Formats: sequence, C-alpha cells, structure tokens
Amino acid sequence: MYQSYYALSELPFHITPDPRFLYLSPTHQEALQHLKYGVFEKKGFIVIVGEVGCGKTTLCRQFLNDLEQDGRFDTALILNPSINESQMLRAILTELGEPTQHEAQPDLLAQLNQVLLRRIAAGREILLIIDEAQNLSYAVLEQVRLLSNLETDKHKLLQIVLMGQPELKDLLRQPELRQLRQRVLVHYELKPLTRHELTHYVQHRLTLAGSTGRPFFTRWALHLLHRHSQGVPRVVNNLCDKALLAAYIRESDEVNWWDVRRAIQDVRRLTD
Repeated sequence: MYQSYYALSELPFHITPDPRFLYLSPTHQEALQHLKYGVFEKKGFIVIVGEVGCGKTTLCRQFLNDLEQDGRFDTALILNPSINESQMLRAILTELGEPTQHEAQPDLLAQLNQVLLRRIAAGREILLIIDEAQNLSYAVLEQVRLLSNLETDKHKLLQIVLMGQPELKDLLRQPELRQLRQRVLVHYELKPLTRHELTHYVQHRLTLAGSTGRPFFTRWALHLLHRHSQGVPRVVNNLCDKALLAAYIRESDEVNWWDVRRAIQDVRRLTD
C-alpha cells in the first residue's frame, strides 16, 4: 500500500535477514571483525551473543557472503539446534553436500573426519556456524566440543561459531561445559542501537528502499521509536512499518510522534 504511494522500490522495514539491508553500527562492525579475526586466524571456537532481534542472523548471512567471495571456505550453517548428537553430525555432512553413509554416531563422526581431512588436503577451510545455540543440549554441546578435537599436526580441521541469545553465556558457564568454555578464544556481545544509531539505521533502510526524502521520520517520532524499541532492530522494523502505514493513511510524507504511538498500540494489541 504505502510502497507505491511513497515511490519506494521495495518495503524498507521487512524483518527477514537480508544482508543487503544490514546497517553496520559500531557494535555490528566490531562483531563482524571479531568473526573475521577468529576465522582467518583459526582461533577454533567463536561465540557471538545478542538479544532477540539484534541482527545476529543478518550479520551471520553477511559474514557468509564475505566468505563466499573469499573462495576458500566450505561452510555448514545449522539453524535448528533442537537435535541430538547423531542428527547434528548428519546435518553438518548434509550442509557440506556429503551423503550420510551411516546411522550410528561413531560412524558418522569417522565419516565427517574423513571428509574434513580430504577437503583440508585440497586446500579448503571448513567452518561450522550454529545459530540459536542457547537451545543446544549439554550432550550436543559436548559433541561440538569433540568436533573441535579433530585436527592434523598443524591445525584444526573445523572452526566453530556459536551464535545465540544471552542465555548462551549462562549455558557456557555451567560446570559441565567448562572444557568447552576454555576453548572459546573469541567472544563478542552485540548491543542494541543507540538513539543516534537508530536515526541512521532508519534512514539507511529508507534510502536502500529507494527513498529520496519522502517519507521522513520527525525527531520526536525517532525519540519515541527508540524509547519503546530499546534499540532492537527487529522491533524498530515492526514499528516503522506500522508507523509508515499510519502516515500513508493520513496521506502525509511526515511520520510523526502520533504515527509511532499508533504503531506501538497496534503491537500491544497483538501481544496483550
């Protein structure tokens, strides 16, 4: 509706993790640099945490795009961590494009080891990324730790990135996981957007969607937007989308405080 009214090429505030719309705030830039440092310097285990909706998945997809351009990396991305040890091994092999030849966990581990050795010998680097890692069971986390033991005389066969909500930090603090915790050499926590960053974030997405000045958010609209969203990008996107609809209904190029207030009320109706 409002897309054609404001002559936008696409919707600016969709909530799908599109790397093209990634706004690299200082905290996102630092997180991306931590990922690159950990992977390119072969640090083994990397942990990235952040609140729900802070942009972890979008950041991850941007990082994977960067690795694809590099050309040396084979990657396995696990998005559903609610699996057991054997399912985890099968998922990794499937992500690497390898047919699973066995059912038993020890056989799957042996197959994965052979796959990694063959690819390392061919000059490849292998990266495993597990999203929503706070949902992993102790048993699967122990399996992941054992995967980090796969190595040649010179370096690890597999580098591992765990991405998750702040609960992941609490999980890794458990005594049962102290061996895994000791292997984490790179760790970073994503922070929400500041008030200043939020202003640039909103304009960034509008510009990418084809805006040339209309619509625009007033200073007070942005102030209320930050106060209610607490700087969480997913919440910002949801509120901006609804506020733009409210401004469109008024046939106005200006998204004001009242439009954002209406958007907040709409969201509350859905959650109450």
